[in-house]
Amino acid sequence: MDKTQTSRRVTLENVLNLPKQLSPRDQVRLIEQVAPEIERALADGRPVAGLSLLGVFKDLGLAPSADEIDAARQEAWATFPHDEV
Repeated sequence: MDKTQTSRRVTLENVLNLPKQLSPRDQVRLIEQVAPEIERALADGRPVAGLSLLGVFKDLGLAPSADEIDAARQEAWATFPHDEV
């Protein structure tokens, strides 16, 4: 990617800074144009970018098995002071 493509890359931060350069009247016009598009997307049931939880924990590896959970639970409760409760 060359320097011109890098400077044109769209990021949330860049997009959020652009309306600040508009007059309050133009900011309202922007909202009036964007809000109906968002409402239509939500009504159509289309997924909203960035809101999917699929894959959020993929970097953690496999989940512990039921046997591993039971063993950890038994180990934790083995040293728990039952008489003081």
